[in-house]
Amino acid sequence: MKKDVLLRTNVFICVVLILGFLLTSLISYHSNTGIFKSDIEHISELTSEGIYHQIDSMFTKPVSISLTMANDSLLKAFLREEEARDGEEEFVQIMRDYLSSYKEKYNYDSVFLVSARTNKYYHFEDGVDRILTKDNPENEWYYSFLEDTKEYNINIDNDEVQSADNEINIFINGKIFSPDGEVMGIVGVGFGVDTMQELFRDYEEEFHLRAYLVDERGMIEISTDNTGYNKTDLFQECAFAQYREDILDNKGEETQSFWYSSQGDKGFLVSCYVPNLDWHLLIDNDTAALERQLSRQFLISVVVIIFVICFVLLIITGIIRKYNTQIVSLTVEKEKAHRSAFQTETEKLYENIYELDITHNQAANEATQSYFKSLGVPDKVPYDKALCVIAEKQIKKEYREGYIRTFTPENVLKAFEEGKESLRYDFMITNDGGNTYYWMRITARIFYWEEDESVRMLIYRQNIDSEKKQELLMIEKMQRDSLSGLYNKAATQELIRRLLLKKPEQAYAFFILDIDNFKIVNDTCGHAFGDRVIEDFACKIKHQFREGDIVGRIGGDEFVVFVPIPSKEWAEMKAKALSQMLHYKFTDGQKYSIVSASIGVAIAPEAGLNFEMLYQNADSALYQTKNNGKCGYTIFKETAKR
Repeated sequence: MKKDVLLRTNVFICVVLILGFLLTSLISYHSNTGIFKSDIEHISELTSEGIYHQIDSMFTKPVSISLTMANDSLLKAFLREEEARDGEEEFVQIMRDYLSSYKEKYNYDSVFLVSARTNKYYHFEDGVDRILTKDNPENEWYYSFLEDTKEYNINIDNDEVQSADNEINIFINGKIFSPDGEVMGIVGVGFGVDTMQELFRDYEEEFHLRAYLVDERGMIEISTDNTGYNKTDLFQECAFAQYREDILDNKGEETQSFWYSSQGDKGFLVSCYVPNLDWHLLIDNDTAALERQLSRQFLISVVVIIFVICFVLLIITGIIRKYNTQIVSLTVEKEKAHRSAFQTETEKLYENIYELDITHNQAANEATQSYFKSLGVPDKVPYDKALCVIAEKQIKKEYREGYIRTFTPENVLKAFEEGKESLRYDFMITNDGGNTYYWMRITARIFYWEEDESVRMLIYRQNIDSEKKQELLMIEKMQRDSLSGLYNKAATQELIRRLLLKKPEQAYAFFILDIDNFKIVNDTCGHAFGDRVIEDFACKIKHQFREGDIVGRIGGDEFVVFVPIPSKEWAEMKAKALSQMLHYKFTDGQKYSIVSASIGVAIAPEAGLNFEMLYQNADSALYQTKNNGKCGYTIFKETAKR
């Protein structure tokens, strides 16, 4: 009889411990997997946006330089006289000097000119380097571009110039047109592809992912170990080949993302189209190794738990046989010790854990009831009422509605019926009556409790203050223009769109401000001086508006301000004051320049109800200001005032 009791006792203890540990491990595993996937998505999307903006910034300047050279009257005059002055060393030297001046000014690796009439390839260092012929495969880029309708293009190729040592460069090529529209030649600049590869390598080493730029055919243009010169098809053998058409057919502003799994490879892919390059940026975050590691850790923890349970059962069995009269008390003590150890380990991940009986609208255990009481919730108050008390006493005001809406019994039961296993909500909480707040994440695991046929919810509270602050800091940095400190173009557009959607009935003023004759400032005083003018100009604009107003830099010397206004008269007075304030003398101690601004203003909602229409109308007003002699302002559909 005693042996039967001992066997039943051991079996019962074994089953209880195994189920308890396994259930908690599964809940923790699923919760951590969800957090892991969310972090992967967030990091991948932020990386994609960061690389996109850096690429856009890196290519804007060389494209502008190539187009500027293509429209230079000196180049056109040179090409017109080329055949007449064939063989003149002095004539060739003029072109070498011209190309060398751009090389020295902007420090590109290559600056070249190709004549469409003679197919001569002029180089800044070697003069006439070679004559391009159709039968040479190395010249395919040239003849393909001549037949293309685009004004400029970008290609990656080896530099055949003898002094270049056949290095792989990124070339930005621009067409030179005659007055009657015929192509006279091609001029361009090139810089080493290793610049882009180093950018990709920095992101890959920091965030453990892969970055690619591919063309419309799926061929890799730039990655850390491939360039367009190698002609490598990214989708040939990759795990996300099934999404090839979805990615390459997308040429809009929308960013695409995919979770993929193929032949043991798993990961998260982010894709976006880069219009300036006509390429696609892909960020591949391979999660297979991390997921295997999570699964391995879970299995190891299960094995360790089973081993510990077996070891404990052996000890309990020996004690029961020797001290039969003390079996109950010893079993209870051992169980308490293990529960305490488990709770300690769990609390390293989570600040608090509570259990709720959603079906019966009440706390499911004594710890949860004690927590309710500590916040002044009376005994036997239903869970939904206690939820409102907690929100009022602990949750920051702007997060209360979302907190209550997420965890109401109705929403939890609805989620359970839809097959959802968990809910999550991030918010700010206080423990000192509202003097200080910190970020908290609640992860709720929903499950069915067969014992009383109820739906229950385990609440895991996790302090994520440092993580959230870092995330918000990264978002803030991504929204700012590095030179001026103002919002960048993408952030400016998004913030204006949100404000228009939130309060469409409000009157707003949309200002576009353009620095007059800024190109001359750059050409005469240098780009470093021009950058300081931009910084000073941005600072002066920012100080003229309130903290919450939207002030951004959307181009080289173009700025946008979007503010709610009390009346049209106020907007006109503000434009006049800005025009006067932004007409001043700037000096860096050695050089100086007279700075002034042309301003265009559109008033919403009369001049438009969306960003695009307001920008178009304000730009039209800006154009009128420039036609009137600059250094002034124009209100859309009104006469400019000086």
